[in-house]
Amino acid sequence: MTYCVGLKIDRGLVFMSDTRTNAGIDNISTFRKMHVWSTPGERVIVLLSAGNLATTQAVVSILDERAKAPVERVATLLETPSMFQTARVVGQVVREVIETTASAGQRADAFNASFILGGQIKGTEPRLFMIYPEGNFIEAGGDTPFFQIGETKYGKPIIVRAYDPQMSFAETAKLLMVSFDSTLKSNLSVGLPLDMLFYEKDTLDVTFQKRIAADDAYYRTISEGWSSALRKAFEDLPDFQA
Repeated sequence: MTYCVGLKIDRGLVFMSDTRTNAGIDNISTFRKMHVWSTPGERVIVLLSAGNLATTQAVVSILDERAKAPVERVATLLETPSMFQTARVVGQVVREVIETTASAGQRADAFNASFILGGQIKGTEPRLFMIYPEGNFIEAGGDTPFFQIGETKYGKPIIVRAYDPQMSFAETAKLLMVSFDSTLKSNLSVGLPLDMLFYEKDTLDVTFQKRIAADDAYYRTISEGWSSALRKAFEDLPDFQA
């Protein structure tokens, strides 16, 4: 299991993902779930992945290989004219990988994977999509400004309550830190380190990218501060009167 979030604000896009992959309590590993392709001044594309690790790695590897060595008549992430077409390319590769696995005699539903895709291509607006295991996708908008994949339930309430499209990148980072901390404390299948990326609208370059480890001073401040704030809020609520 894993936890990934892609969030759209007025200033651009913010992405965060954990790195834990486990096949049982005695087999826990760290793998990057955030992948970036960019041509500075022309496009930035970010892909977050959750689900079966063999499937997600195969999808990312195919996308990466085709971007580096384009195949005739096959569109690549560095050639698509829009983010919508980019989402179609990713969806097609997801279908290819799962169908190939299923045709080899294994159940397709055991190799499901989901993705969050976001970015901007020159001449178009920043866009954010969630891509399902079937290869189809939906786009974020005013009513649904963020997507989550993986272990989503513990980190969603704070995003729903505190999100504001006018947030700064710093405020959004704080929001996602709380969301991830809540998830880490509730589910052992999500774990540090975390990867975070900011993309500022129309810059056509990665604005900020960082890996957050357990000893990160800001993360520890947020984690401890949020726990204290929740305890105080609970204590300040009126007691039940029988």
